[in-house]
Amino acid sequence: MYGVTDLRKDTLIDIDGVPYKVLEYAQKQMGRGGSIVNTKLKNLITGQVIDKTFKNVEKVKPAAIDRQAVQFLYSGAGKMSVMDQASYETIELDLSLDTNIPKYIIEGGIIEALTYDDKIIGFAWPKSVALKVVSAPGADKGNSSSASTKEVTLETGLNIQAPQFIKQGDIIKVDTRSATYIERAK
Repeated sequence: MYGVTDLRKDTLIDIDGVPYKVLEYAQKQMGRGGSIVNTKLKNLITGQVIDKTFKNVEKVKPAAIDRQAVQFLYSGAGKMSVMDQASYETIELDLSLDTNIPKYIIEGGIIEALTYDDKIIGFAWPKSVALKVVSAPGADKGNSSSASTKEVTLETGLNIQAPQFIKQGDIIKVDTRSATYIERAK
């Protein structure tokens, strides 16, 4: 059991048998020693976002979320197909479950799926992914310290802003939370 003061962003909790993810967390001190915790929670089954306030003395149950490795096979027509790496079973999912999969994971790539009651309800995203640049307009020599950027296309089809010195064939790290360039991959 979590004390409500142990809750942080991205913590997975169970409320009345439903898994939620903490999106925002703020603790407020009330007069005479009590405190409350205001949270914004996302229902991992329906996607609904709710506001919930907890008293300092309440306890919250961790969500019984399992993780399993899946291989992204392909997407199209509003669907995506993944393969369970343990059983080799192909699972077809609605693309609306996570529209970021085709942006950041190349076909054949592995990602960790979150499961609840043996059903995939989401994915555990790394903070960054390394992707190859397939199109970059004219790399300027000696322009490595400039703050100017250009639009590059990555192997998944995602377009992002990157520094002028990035050229076709480079492998770069991309932040999966904001779709921004981080650095060249080493």
